[in-house]
Order: sequence, then C-alpha cells, then structure tokens
Amino acid sequence: MVNLIWAFMAIVGIVFAMLNGTIDEVNKALFESADEAVKLSIGLISILVFWLGIMKIAEEAGILRILTRMLRPIVIRIFPDIPKDHPALGYILSNFTANIFGLGNAATPLGIKAMEQMKELSGSDTASRSMITFLAINTAGITIIPTTVISIRMQYDSASPTEIVGTTIIATGTSLVFALLIDRFFYYRSLRRKD
Repeated sequence: MVNLIWAFMAIVGIVFAMLNGTIDEVNKALFESADEAVKLSIGLISILVFWLGIMKIAEEAGILRILTRMLRPIVIRIFPDIPKDHPALGYILSNFTANIFGLGNAATPLGIKAMEQMKELSGSDTASRSMITFLAINTAGITIIPTTVISIRMQYDSASPTEIVGTTIIATGTSLVFALLIDRFFYYRSLRRKD
C-alpha cells in the first residue's frame, strides 16, 4: 500500500511539473538528490563501520559482557514472562546494547531474532506482553552515543557535531520512561477489563 502511495505521489508530481512547464527543474532536483543520497550513504557507511569496529573491540575486551550483566537484572524485571535462561533475553540485551551506542542498523537483526524467540515462547500469532513491551522500549530506546546523527552532522560540516549528545540522552531517556509507563498502564488496564 505504501508503495502505491509513493508511486501515486511521484506520478502526480511529474504530471503537475509537465503541465506547469517545470519538468527541467524536477529532473535537476532528481539528479542532485540522487548524488546527495550516494554521498550521504557512503559517509554513513564509514561511520557505521567505525562504530561496529568499536563494538567488536568492546565485545572482545569484555565491556559488552559487563554492560549486559548490569542490564540483565533490569531486563528480567521488565520481561517477567521470559525465563531467565531463555535465548530471547540474550538477543534483547544485545539489541539494547547496540541501541545504546546508536547502532540502530546493527540492532535491527538482533531485535528480529528476539521477536522470533518471544513468538516461539508464546506459541501464538498474537503479540505477547513481552513482545509489546520490547517493541515499546525498542522504539523509544535510550541512546548515549547517536552515531548516525553525529555522522550526518559531520557530513554537512557542522561546527560541533557531537553537541547533541546531552540532549539526545535526555530526550531518549524521557521517551523510554514514558514508553514503559504507558506500556504498563495499558497492560494493567487490559488485565482489569478481563476480570
């Protein structure tokens, strides 16, 4: 459906440009945008490779294990439906760690694996309590180092690309707290309705 909406918008834009006599400007903008997208993508790849390398070093040095051990008691309380030794917890912790370092692209496969494990655990096609909570946390997840945003700011020659770190921590921390509160509110509300 989304593809149809985008195709419709593109066709309407091209037809409007032809009727308006501005098709040359559309062509120019199209090629300039494509060139800009390629430059931005290459810049992002280099930053992501750098941070993935840092993550690998942190993993080899045991820093990720320490961070995982620190987060484990919190995650066990947030996801009481998941047994303590279940593989889903490992994927959830790895996903959270990647998100904390702003590596959303690296966190995505881990999040998918966590969802698959939670689906197997629930044995249902309906989203379980843990799946909903994980989705809420993952959507609002806390980021300490917003690597992608920093790299975009560096691409566009920002005077201080890292000055957003403090506000990012505050914004993502606030969104995480509210996501958890709203998740719990609706969970307990649904329990009350069932009674």
